[in-house]
Amino acid sequence: MATLSVKPSPRFRLPDWYTNSYLLSTNAERQRDASHQIRQEARVLCNETNNQTIWDEHDNRTRLAERIDTVNRWKEMLDKCLTDLDAEIDALTQAGSQGRVPGDPACKDLPLPPLFRVRMKESAEQNLQAKNLPLDVAIECLTLRESRRDIDVVKDLVEEELHKEVEVTEATKKALQQKISQAFEKLCLLQEVRQQLNSDHRGKMETLDIDRGCFSLNLKSPNISLKINPTRVPNGSTTLQQWDDCSQFNKNQAEAEMKGAIELREAIALTIAKTNNELEAQRVATEFAFRKRLWEMEKVYSELKWQEKNTMEEIAELQEDIRHLEEDLRRKLQNLKLCHTRLETRTYRPNVELCRDQAQYGLTEEVHQLEATTAALKQKLAQAQDALDALYQHLARLQADIACKANSMLLDTKCVDTRRKLTVPAEKFVPEVDTFTRTTNRTLSPLKTCQLELT
Repeated sequence: MATLSVKPSPRFRLPDWYTNSYLLSTNAERQRDASHQIRQEARVLCNETNNQTIWDEHDNRTRLAERIDTVNRWKEMLDKCLTDLDAEIDALTQAGSQGRVPGDPACKDLPLPPLFRVRMKESAEQNLQAKNLPLDVAIECLTLRESRRDIDVVKDLVEEELHKEVEVTEATKKALQQKISQAFEKLCLLQEVRQQLNSDHRGKMETLDIDRGCFSLNLKSPNISLKINPTRVPNGSTTLQQWDDCSQFNKNQAEAEMKGAIELREAIALTIAKTNNELEAQRVATEFAFRKRLWEMEKVYSELKWQEKNTMEEIAELQEDIRHLEEDLRRKLQNLKLCHTRLETRTYRPNVELCRDQAQYGLTEEVHQLEATTAALKQKLAQAQDALDALYQHLARLQADIACKANSMLLDTKCVDTRRKLTVPAEKFVPEVDTFTRTTNRTLSPLKTCQLELT
């Protein structure tokens, strides 16, 4: 007999069944409502985030563009400062070219006077080297004048001016050397500032390359990827104010050094002009002293030559008078011999005829007179001989002094000729008087010819 098998499970009631169906339906609607709400919120969020992302990317692209413009402006300013700095270094270093040399403290390309178009350091060095010639000439003149003799070795105005010329030349060389040293120090500072500007300029260039690369990236760029901790702050980072202060400091330092270099070039140019004027004034004073001294010596030389001529004429006349005295003395001696002979002969008169008559008295008186006359003539002859010796001695002194004057004039003439080196170009200079033989290379006046003969 068949039996009914019953599944062993709980049995629900019908209301439970209806309740379960209702709950399933209600939950399905609630889940769909929640899903719809989420979908709507997700759509809103996507729209908002998309818009935010687009605007963030746009804002950051704008910020990158502005940053590129800022860095580029600084790069251009640094470019101009570097150009001006290079021009200033060139202007301070070498001598030569003309043209506009920037260098205004504000790094503005302003027109500058011709003073700033001269490269000063080398110009100062050339002027310093050129001062060797005046110094050598002055020392050579002093050395030449040491060959003066006797009384002509005098500390005259020429010697004072020559010593002063040496002092002025050495002072000008010292002043120029000081300016050259200052220029060298300033060049070192300018080079240091230039290195700083170059470093800052290279940093700006690298920054521009990086930022322009970032600016050119987009969503379709093949080289974009996720990075590890890209928001980290790298070591050595600076604030925007620090960056701007650093760039401004480098620019201001460059401008300050360029301003100092311009002032130094002004000072160098002023020193060159001042030293040249002082040296030229001293050269004129020295040459005036030479001309005045030569005029004085020529005047004294002429006076001595006139005295020599008169002395020689006096010697000639005195010698003639001495000859006359000697002849007169010889004649008086003959007269005395005649009187002696007559008196001696009359002593042989015989007996009473040996009387002292008028003839005897006359002959005796004549003998006394002739002896007195002879003594007076001998005395006068001795005085004439002494005067002649004195005249000869003084003539020798005159001729020795004339020789000294001629030697001194020749030496000063040689000095004047040597000093022509200061005004005549070296390639055109031809000595008028030979230094060693002291011979002249031009036609001399009789006075100068006599000087040469005496030397």
